Amino acid sequence: MTATRTTCAYCGVGCGIIANNGANGEVEIKGDPDHPANYGRLCTKGKTLGETLSLEDRLLTPMIDGKQASWDHATDLVAEKFKKTIAKHGPDSVAFYVSGQLLTEDYYVANKLMKGYIGSANIDTNSRLCMASSVAGHKRAFGTDTVPGTYEDLETADLIVLVGSNLAWCHPVLHQRIIDAKDTRGTKIINIDPRKTATSEMADVHLNIRPGGDVALFNGLLTAISNADAINAEYVKSHVNGLEDALKAAQKMDIPAISALTGLTPTQLSEFYSAWINTKRVVTIYSQGVNQASDGSDKVNAIINCHLATGRIGTEGCGPFSITGQPNAMGGREVGGLANMLAAHLDIENSQHRTVVRDFWDAPNLPSKAGLKAVDLFDACADGKIKALWVMCTNPAVSMPRANDVKAAIEAVDFVVVSDIVQDTDTTALADVLLPATGWGEKDGTVTNSERRISRQRSFLSPPHQTKHDWQIICEVAAKMGWGNAFNYEYPSEIFSEWAAMTKLSVDAQKDLDLTNLTNMHNNEYDDLPPIQWPVTADRSDTRFFANGGYFTADGKARMLPITPREPANVPSSEYPFILNTGRIRDHWHTMTRSAKSSTLSTHIAEPFLELNPADAERLNIKQAELVQVNSPHGYIILRTLITDRTQVGQVFAPIHWTSRWAACGRVDTVVTSVVDPVSGQPELKRTPISISHYKAKWFGFAVVKDEPFPTSGYWAKAKTHSGWRVEMATLTAPDDFEQFTRDQLGIKTAQAVTYSDIATGQNRIALSENNTLLGIMFGATNPVSLSRNFAIDAFDRNDEMDILAGFAGSKTFDAGPTICSCFNVGINTLVKLIASGKAATLEDIGANLQAGTNCGSCRPELMGLLQNHQPKIAAE
Repeated sequence: MTATRTTCAYCGVGCGIIANNGANGEVEIKGDPDHPANYGRLCTKGKTLGETLSLEDRLLTPMIDGKQASWDHATDLVAEKFKKTIAKHGPDSVAFYVSGQLLTEDYYVANKLMKGYIGSANIDTNSRLCMASSVAGHKRAFGTDTVPGTYEDLETADLIVLVGSNLAWCHPVLHQRIIDAKDTRGTKIINIDPRKTATSEMADVHLNIRPGGDVALFNGLLTAISNADAINAEYVKSHVNGLEDALKAAQKMDIPAISALTGLTPTQLSEFYSAWINTKRVVTIYSQGVNQASDGSDKVNAIINCHLATGRIGTEGCGPFSITGQPNAMGGREVGGLANMLAAHLDIENSQHRTVVRDFWDAPNLPSKAGLKAVDLFDACADGKIKALWVMCTNPAVSMPRANDVKAAIEAVDFVVVSDIVQDTDTTALADVLLPATGWGEKDGTVTNSERRISRQRSFLSPPHQTKHDWQIICEVAAKMGWGNAFNYEYPSEIFSEWAAMTKLSVDAQKDLDLTNLTNMHNNEYDDLPPIQWPVTADRSDTRFFANGGYFTADGKARMLPITPREPANVPSSEYPFILNTGRIRDHWHTMTRSAKSSTLSTHIAEPFLELNPADAERLNIKQAELVQVNSPHGYIILRTLITDRTQVGQVFAPIHWTSRWAACGRVDTVVTSVVDPVSGQPELKRTPISISHYKAKWFGFAVVKDEPFPTSGYWAKAKTHSGWRVEMATLTAPDDFEQFTRDQLGIKTAQAVTYSDIATGQNRIALSENNTLLGIMFGATNPVSLSRNFAIDAFDRNDEMDILAGFAGSKTFDAGPTICSCFNVGINTLVKLIASGKAATLEDIGANLQAGTNCGSCRPELMGLLQNHQPKIAAE
């Protein structure tokens, strides 16, 4: 096997991977034991990347109006349309919407083309949806978008506070580093989250704060720091401005008022404040629960205020820490991939910064003002202000709030280009021109993770068919628009070298970003570049920032801001009485264009769902696993209920991942509001008022089928299995002819049918086979189908028609049950059997027997729950 060291395609942890190419085309994925982000560990998603490399749904050739075209024809058309639009309507009539999954080299040339040569700042990114509030908070406090700490701080802190972060599911490898520190050195963990999550289960304390209560909570902490005489007066005097005003704002709220806003008791507040104040080494990790809010920037600064007041920043085991969601959101921030910034952490509003960027690029048309941020950009599309739009490596018709309105907005644009690796997405369906891009494993460049560590993504697969790298596509269009000399790159190393040289502008402007030691690398040096953390300077051994001040403001001091809790933009009403929270689940990613290709990743959760508190379910007369319709002023979705005390009364949660390819009505952002933070422009994705009602289905079905089905029933959701597909279905009226309905929905016309019907219970089962090989099975009922899905899938894989028609495992067959550990495919029944036998009393026992919980560890909270509930009963003597 040929081994290639590369970096994971998923979250912002930036794990190192070793990809081994086998002789038969298979790719084996392992964690890189030498990479400082993960030291060999991988989560389930990273481990299964080899399952996502098939070409079955790839966009492999340029397309114009749905028909194949040559590259010359396609890029000629793109260049011509953009040039004519700019000439007629001006540079602000065009826009790019890009992605935190682009490589830094892709991002750099896209930003250079739009801001330097087209002359507009209308380039924004899906990173606006995940970390723009952190950028705003950093810039307001530090003078630039600087992450102060490193991952090592998570292993040396004595207290870790997780705010709005389900780290166990969204960044599992980092969570395991923290759990290791907890086990080995007694690190305490406090989790602050409205939901009880997998992260909460492994924490010492879970504070189930009310949505929107973060500013009040941390203002209270700042007051408590002052009351306890815990302000680091020497640090503040030397390195911080604004303490007095920040304290004055914080002290306007007393404990009863904070308790009312946060939903936490005075005792909970007192204990949290005491723990934070009395522990010198504190890291406060925050993620989307903080950022994705209409007051997200204020939340960030309220957290930072507490670290600045105590001087707990930039030293070992201390500091505020924003954990990014995407693999290269940080790289995009560095090269200026947001509409309100220039490359190299320079400011678009600063005339001197604009001048040096213009001179460096020899750019003819640098804009003097910020461009349109994501929500405003698509509103401008709807209003007819954007006449030409280029979407790269993202799916805004699913991921943007008010997704139906965004879809209509894209449809309203005169000319739409989409570069992607997948041919059929909700967004590619709206394009005039499709440009086939390379994907992970084929791309070659760099990414920057959450701790400012640059890592190489290296190619170990050849670009398939006519696909090209994103930077190549952008440069080809730029050349045809007349700027070929400025985009005449032959290798990604040349782009990176130019970018590294550009960071001298940051150094000269007394900013933080310094890659100048990486300038003028030869191809072989670039190929061999090890993971490296910036600033890249010869004499800097500690890559933390701000232990001794040195902030990137005019006077070199940090700024504490006076923060006051704002009235929430979205409040429940009699018409929309529930608050919808949205987010990720453990084994899927964004809009599933990659993760849904892995059958392993769909074994844990294969269908969109709505978490609902038992008290709310009882009041609405909603039962477990029923289908419900969720409505907001922007649209509706249909989801399966998961009744659980993980959510508070009046609050619900739904995952963001499902698209129209994978479910009939599962695009959650259809109902999400687009209220934004006034500073960062980041939309509020955690707090949408909604209503819930029964989806009045009269018939329910579950099917397993060999070939991909394309169902048309009122509700459906499908996912890959190891040997085929699984489908959930429901209809508002029962099928008149069950067999014909099954054939139509599964796309099986001529196979032999064996059926089972029970008129009394309304149950039907059918097996369709050809030449003694099962092609499809369907279970139908007048209520949600009660059946072990994994049993049915396993029976289908075994071609066991009798077990399938019986509907349960026979005496010779064991039903492993729903998957708990995706890494090692361990089902709940297997785990319960082991625990009940007395052979497993701890997580270590389970790992020793079944390996479950020993890889990424994200299933460990569920394993702990099973250990607590299924220990063998010991008879009293």
